[in-house]
Amino acid sequence: MRRLWKALRWLAILAVLLPAGLVLLYRVVPPPATPLMAIRALEGHGWQRDWVPLAEIAPALREAVLAAEDNRFCSHWGFDLVELQEAVETWRDGGRLRGASTVSMQTAKNLFLWPDRDWLRKGLEAYLTLYLEALLPKARIVELYLNSVEFGPGLYGAEAAAQVHFGKTAGALTRREASLLAAVLPNPLERSAGRPSEFVAGQAARIRTRIDQLGPLLDCVR
Repeated sequence: MRRLWKALRWLAILAVLLPAGLVLLYRVVPPPATPLMAIRALEGHGWQRDWVPLAEIAPALREAVLAAEDNRFCSHWGFDLVELQEAVETWRDGGRLRGASTVSMQTAKNLFLWPDRDWLRKGLEAYLTLYLEALLPKARIVELYLNSVEFGPGLYGAEAAAQVHFGKTAGALTRREASLLAAVLPNPLERSAGRPSEFVAGQAARIRTRIDQLGPLLDCVR
C-alpha cells in the first residue's frame, strides 16, 4: 500500500507539473506539431504550416475567428458559462446537444489532444484549458490557436491558409477573406474558403455582421 500511495502521489505531481511545463514552454516557443497534424498526415492529408507571430496576422482574421467561434473570449476565463447554459437548455428542450467550446478550449485540444468527441478527451480539454488561461495572456492563446487550427485537409494555421486559398500572406487578408476562413472552421475537411459554397459565403457574411455588432468586445485581439 505504501508503494501504491507513493506511485499515486508521483502521478498526481506529474499531472500538475507536466501540463504547466508544456504550457509555459509554448508561451515562448512555437509548438513544433500537434496530435491532429500527425493523425491527418497518417490519413494522407499532408502537412502544410507556417508559423507567424500574431502581429503578422490581419486583425480582420482575429476578429472573424472570435465572432464565429467565441464571442466572449476577451472576458471569460476559458469557459463561456452563458453558452454552456444555453446548450444545456436546448438539449433539455429536446434539441441536439451542441458544443460550447471556447477558443481557449479548442486551443488546448489542438495542442495536446486527439480530435474524437469522447468524454475523456473533453475532461482533459477542460483541465488543460485552466492551465492556458492561468499561464498565458489572451493574445498568446489566440496566436497559438491561429497557428495550429485546421483550415483544410493538411492545412494548418493562418499563414498557410492565406497562401493556399488567396495567394497572399496572413497579414494581407481582407475582411471578406478573413470571414471566409473563419466560416470553414466548424468543418474544414468539407468546406473551402478559396472556393466557397453558397452556404460558406452566407456564413461569412453573417460573421462580418457579427463583428460589427460585437465592437469593443473584441478589443483584446485588435
